[in-house]
Amino acid sequence: MTAIDERRDTAADGPAPEIGKSRKRKEDAHLITGRTTWTDNMVLPGMVHLAILRSPMAHARITAIDVSAALSRPGVLAAYTGRDFADTQGSIPCAWPVTPDMVNPGHPSLAVDQVNHVGEAVAVVVARDKTAAQDALEAIDIDYEQLPVVLDMERALAPDADLVHGHTESNRSFTWIFESGAAGTGAPIEEVLGQAEVTLSRRFLQQRLIPAFMEPRSTVVQPDGEGFVMWSATQVPHILRTMLALTLSVPEHKVRVIAPDVGGGFGGKLQVTPEEVITALVARKLGKPAKYTESRSESLMSAHHGRDQIQDITITARRDGTVTGLDVHLYADMGAYLRLVSPGVPVLGAFMFNSIYKFDAYRFVCEGVFTTKTPTDAYRGAGRPEATFAIERIMDELAVELGMDRMELRRKNWIRHEEFPFTTVAGLTYDSGNYEAATDRALELFGWDDLVAEQADRRARRDPVQLGLGISTFTEMCGLAPSRVLGSLSYAAGGWENATIRMLATGKVEVVTGTSPHGQGHETAWSQIVADQLGVPFEDVEVIHGDTQSSPRGLDSYGSRSLVVGGIAIVNAAQKVVAKARRLAAHLLEASEDDLDFANGSFTVKGAPGNSKSMAELAFAVFSAHDLPEGMEPSLDADATFDPENFSFPHGTHLCALEVDTETGFSTIRRYVCVDDIGEVINPLIVEGQVHGGLAQGIAQALYEEAVYDDEGNLTTGSFVDYLLPSAADLPNFITDRTVSRSTTNPLGVKGVGEAGTIASTPAVVNAVVDALRPWGITDVQMPCTPERVWRAIAQGAEKSERDPGGTVSWGGASTSSSDGSGADDTFADGSGAGSTDSSEGSQR
Repeated sequence: MTAIDERRDTAADGPAPEIGKSRKRKEDAHLITGRTTWTDNMVLPGMVHLAILRSPMAHARITAIDVSAALSRPGVLAAYTGRDFADTQGSIPCAWPVTPDMVNPGHPSLAVDQVNHVGEAVAVVVARDKTAAQDALEAIDIDYEQLPVVLDMERALAPDADLVHGHTESNRSFTWIFESGAAGTGAPIEEVLGQAEVTLSRRFLQQRLIPAFMEPRSTVVQPDGEGFVMWSATQVPHILRTMLALTLSVPEHKVRVIAPDVGGGFGGKLQVTPEEVITALVARKLGKPAKYTESRSESLMSAHHGRDQIQDITITARRDGTVTGLDVHLYADMGAYLRLVSPGVPVLGAFMFNSIYKFDAYRFVCEGVFTTKTPTDAYRGAGRPEATFAIERIMDELAVELGMDRMELRRKNWIRHEEFPFTTVAGLTYDSGNYEAATDRALELFGWDDLVAEQADRRARRDPVQLGLGISTFTEMCGLAPSRVLGSLSYAAGGWENATIRMLATGKVEVVTGTSPHGQGHETAWSQIVADQLGVPFEDVEVIHGDTQSSPRGLDSYGSRSLVVGGIAIVNAAQKVVAKARRLAAHLLEASEDDLDFANGSFTVKGAPGNSKSMAELAFAVFSAHDLPEGMEPSLDADATFDPENFSFPHGTHLCALEVDTETGFSTIRRYVCVDDIGEVINPLIVEGQVHGGLAQGIAQALYEEAVYDDEGNLTTGSFVDYLLPSAADLPNFITDRTVSRSTTNPLGVKGVGEAGTIASTPAVVNAVVDALRPWGITDVQMPCTPERVWRAIAQGAEKSERDPGGTVSWGGASTSSSDGSGADDTFADGSGAGSTDSSEGSQR
């Protein structure tokens, strides 16, 4: 019997269980009343302020640098260059050497001899206040010798390419290869490709994105003897502590890291940043507390970016629609340096390109490439959105090629619910799922048939506003955790999580968690879990997190791991508390432990319900320690560390109805439906918030966001004037629902949800855009699908039709196949991609 089953069995005779309640978040009261503790709010006695001079050049040697004039400015206390810390700053760590021969060129926090991207730190000014430090930057005299920029990944790999790092042999960091034949077939990929009845190849581009978290990064460091205390706007205080100790050669037990209130991260704060190292170096050198807080423009320019891949994908199938092989080749832009998990991000995606589909053979090759751009690293989904986009886009294209209904092609090839657990061609074992149930519910809520009929009518009338219907049926691997799996992929750390539960004398409960929330609602959800496990009031549970002194063990929050790893550690700790309490209750009630029932926070003797002891009574009995069983320590506290044996695999079906004004290229989402299966739900309100936020970010990639560099390596989207984020007014009302297929790998039956909306929504929206443009023979529009790009795609399609007598625009009838939902255009169903557009508008790759 699982933990949730036990909770349900006992609920009939007591209060309703906490798990499943839409509790308002405990965290919100102090957030909305202005009582937050952001890092930038920190004020320490004698604190100094830092400002960082950043390179205006993408690639250059530093030939001279003089900070003396800055030292004479009012309020300035010190100024340092990379040479001042050359022997002590170490190198920003990369924890994921994905291949034994991976090239890591090293990453100084302050550049010493050369800069390799715009925004790289070259000097730091220390002053009594932030304004004085910032003003003094202009007094620093620095000379550069410009070097050739390296922006295009494919050109960067050419034998005669200019090198980003002169001491390396090429701009290739690594080549990671995975090849597999499905269980039972053992078919090699070349054999499957060679025998294919249908072969379809496409190139998709994942544009560069910026995490754009609400709170800019900020760091405060208080030197303390041999070590220091750091407050940082980070997702990973425990990992940061270990990495800082290694980087700066400081004993780990002398380093304390505190993540106070953190205003979002989306992977962008899963990092050991140059600014954190610089602040620590300055504080220790001066013996004074020091603070650095970045501006928004610094954040957009210098904090790590995400995505930025070229995806070449080939799918093979039989003519009846059965998919057989999948061949993927990626170019992944690392930027100028390798950050904490940069190489591992595309590698994670390797296990998800096959998604929910059954392939006989699969090959994945990823080349990590250095360019003179800001480094890339984890961004919400980290490898899995990229993979889901590619497979869902090419499944649509394959349906057009075969003249099949797009949903029927998916149904024909996905894993059926009775086939779970199922080992995929990528080697992962999916424990549970029901793609049929989620899809059927999504189609019902969407009104698919009516929208298909409307689409056909609009095409028949040649309506200038065309309707596109987009599909994304997805799964993801989340709960980034199994330490043995991470070890097999050469990741330096494990994936376990730790929790401690402390019973106070008055019956109140303290939960110490190694997860580090930054908007996810852990204080609320963890309180709900513990309330049910121990039978104590929700209000009586306090959650402690984000401080490596009070929460010394943990591996933090990312990869949708907090609930499925950290939450289960809490369950296991709670069960240990109950086991200790049972022993004490049996002693006090003069009964055998086997004769006790535990429900609603009380132990009762079977057959004598009036004879009981509550958890509060037992907590005080332990505190007083007057009458304990022989050999029992006076404590009910318990600690647990959980390391799962497998990932969790949430899934879902997302459907998008989108209108395209063919005269302006403007796209409007009219209806968006998603039905996700995330297993059991702890707090539906929190889940809805996570899904809505994820949808917003995935839609933003499809329609709005792109980090663009000019030909000289300057970021031209370095403010929110140019880097376009959607507001609530730009987004539709989402229609959401859930199906439940319980995870079999943890006692709560839960799966992750934090990244699901981001992973699934991007291909759903782009598939809808392309579907609306099928009559023009359009097979792709590069993201983001801006009005200009859509308009140009239409213009190119119309121009091709005029040049090609056989390529007339198809407005309806059998040639559009609109009645089956595929939106196929038989005229351009040869897989040539002749109607695709790749209008980069200055973006270099």
